Amino acid sequence: MSATIMLVEDEQPIREMLRYSLEKHEHTVIEAESSRQALEILMTNRPDLLVVDWMMPGESGVELVKRLKKDEVLAEIPTMMLTARVEEMDKVKGLESGADDYMTKPVAIKEFQARVNALLRRSAGGQTEKSTIESQGIKLNLANHQLSVDGKLALIGSSEFNLLKFFMTHKNKVYSRTQLLDFVWGHGVYLEERTVDVHMLRLRKILKPFSKHHLLVTVRGMGYLFSDESSQ
Repeated sequence: MSATIMLVEDEQPIREMLRYSLEKHEHTVIEAESSRQALEILMTNRPDLLVVDWMMPGESGVELVKRLKKDEVLAEIPTMMLTARVEEMDKVKGLESGADDYMTKPVAIKEFQARVNALLRRSAGGQTEKSTIESQGIKLNLANHQLSVDGKLALIGSSEFNLLKFFMTHKNKVYSRTQLLDFVWGHGVYLEERTVDVHMLRLRKILKPFSKHHLLVTVRGMGYLFSDESSQ
C-alpha cells in the first residue's frame, strides 16, 4: 500500500537513503530536519506514518513523539523511532514515549521497509476494527458509508460523510477551515476555504429534518465544531 511518510532526521545522508527506499515502494515522503520543522509541517500535513530520529538539535525525537501523542488529531499517527542507542532501557524509553516501533542505526533497509509496511497494515487494520461511530442519535456505518439518525437512514454524499466522521471522532473542539481541508480532504488538495462552508451547509440540511443540525456549531472567526452535549 502506498502512503505518505514523514522523515524527521537531521542527518541528510540518512534521510536521502530512507527516502529513496520509501519512494522505490511508491510512498510519498515529507522531510524535516528538526522537531521544530516537523511541527510546522504537521500543522497543514497529516502523514500516514512518522519516522523520527531520537537525537536531533533542539527538541529530541523522544520529546517530539511525547508532544504528538498528546495532540487529539496527531496522536493517531503511527510512529517509528530511529536511534544509535542500543541499550534495552533506551528501547523501553523510546517505546514508553509513545513510539509504535523502534529501530537501531545503522538501518538495515529491508528490515526498515518491512517494519514500515507492518506499521501501515496495523494502522489500517485499527481503522477498520470499529465499524460504526455514534453520538447524539447520529450513527455512521463505516463499512457501507451509510448515515442513520435516530434509527432512520438519511442520504449523504461522500464529502459530507467524511466531514461528519471527522467531527464525530474529534468532538467539542474547534477546527478552522484550513484544518478541515487538510484533515478531511487531505494535504496537497488545493481547494478554497469556501468549500468547507458549502459542505457544512449541505451537512446541516441533511441533519435538519432530524433536529440535529444544531450540533454543528459555527464559532465566529475561528471555524466549526461538533458539540456532543452529553460530554459537556
